[in-house]
Order: sequence, then C-alpha cells, then structure tokens
Amino acid sequence: MTSTFVAAQTVNSGIQAWQKGEFAAAVAAWKPLAARGDADAAFNLAQAYRLGKGVPVNLSTAQSLYEKAAKAGHVDAATSLGILLFQNGDRAGAMRWLQQAAVAGEPRALLLYGTALFNGDGVKADPVTAYAYVSRAAAQGLAPARATLADMDAMIPLKQRQKGLALARAAAAAAKTSARPVANEAPAKIAPAPTALKTAPVSGGWRIQLGAFSKRSSAESLFRSVSGSLSGRQAFYVQAGAVTRLQVGPFASRAEASAACKRLQGRGQACFEVPAR
Repeated sequence: MTSTFVAAQTVNSGIQAWQKGEFAAAVAAWKPLAARGDADAAFNLAQAYRLGKGVPVNLSTAQSLYEKAAKAGHVDAATSLGILLFQNGDRAGAMRWLQQAAVAGEPRALLLYGTALFNGDGVKADPVTAYAYVSRAAAQGLAPARATLADMDAMIPLKQRQKGLALARAAAAAAKTSARPVANEAPAKIAPAPTALKTAPVSGGWRIQLGAFSKRSSAESLFRSVSGSLSGRQAFYVQAGAVTRLQVGPFASRAEASAACKRLQGRGQACFEVPAR
C-alpha cells in the first residue's frame, strides 16, 4: 500500500467525518497530512479554520494553510486565498493569487480577476483580457459571470469584445481539458432474470462539481463515498492544471443538477452545477 494511497484515504476519512458533522474528527484527520505537505488536507483544514468548525475561527491560520496548498498547485486554495487577501485589504497579494487561479481556469477567479482587469482595480485596466476571462467564467455556468458579461457587453466596444472572445477560445483550446467517464465498480454477478427491461442511459448537458484535488485518488475516493446517493451517474475526472476536479453526471437540466446538489449540501458536501463539456 503506497503512502499516496494512505494519504488519500485519510483525507477522505476527514471528508466523510465532515459530512457527518464530526468536524473535530475531520480536523484531526487533516492536521498531520497538512503538516506533511498534502495540499488537499491543507485546503480542507484552511476551510475549517475559516468557518470555525472543529477549531476556533482563525483567519490567520486559514490564510497560511490556503497559501501552503496554493503554492503546491491547489487551484481552489489559490482562489480562496485571493478572496481572503482581498477582503483583508491586500489587493496586490489578492490579484497575484487570483491571476494564478484564473490562468488555471477556475471560474470564480476568472470572474474576480476579469472584473479587476475591467475596472483597473489593483491591476492595469485591460478590457480585452477582462472580457476573455469573464466569458470563460460564464461559459462554465457561473451565474454572476453571466450578469457581469451582460454589463460588459453594454460598455466594451464590439471589436474589443471580439478580441476577448478569441482570447477565451484560444485559452480553452490550450488548456486541453479532458473529461473521461469512469464506470462504477461492477456489481456482484447474479443470475439473469427471465426478462429484463432496457432503460435508456441517463443523458443531459449538466453535471455537478464536488471538489478539486491535487491527487486524483482523493477525487476517486470521494466519489465512492457519495455514489450511493447518485444512482445512475458517472464520475468525470477533469484535469485543470495541477488539480483534478470531480464532476458527476450527466443531468438532463440545470434544475435537476441543482436538486442533486441540494441533497448533497444537506449532508455537508460542497457542490455546484456546471455545464457538461
């Protein structure tokens, strides 16, 4: 059994404890791994300190842990760190991390950094790149990005918007993001029934995203823990820079995906809807 596998299992045991409301147990699982440099554990532990679950609220510790994970390539940690720094008034530091996450394609970072580029807030104004970034965030289904893009449509000249869209398309092509469906574990063999009703495969244009991990094994472990409540859905492991995003689907509509998210969120699992690609 490899140390990577053990670490992934321990990170996931913390996630499972968190979902049950056993926050102190989750923190206890993540602390030693974070100390040894596990980016997923550091990010999760930062969330605990930011929210004050299992430990007292400590934004300074949360910031340090976010930074530790972000330096290891954890895109969600870079975004969270950028947001926290911005809220604390460190706009230069915030923009540095948000830019890093935006380059990796994280939708919240694309929106926030793109808005900063449009307004010239902490960075030099660049409406073309701003439009490209917010367009990419909107294309990933981020509702606030769609609203911001509509505002930009009214204020940015057509030629600049066209250049921005060209940049967005080029960035999407360069990212070479791929999603590979992975089948659930095969069920135990049973005697065939005399007749079997054929059911149409689940299809649709929406998925739900449950997290982003520096190790694919952590994403796989999380899917195994929630797959029982997502009958008939597949896991999609989407590479985004140094992290693997766990998406599950497909769902026939955004409303159906949202309903699935609400069920998982009721158990403490982070979740949001994304368009299938």
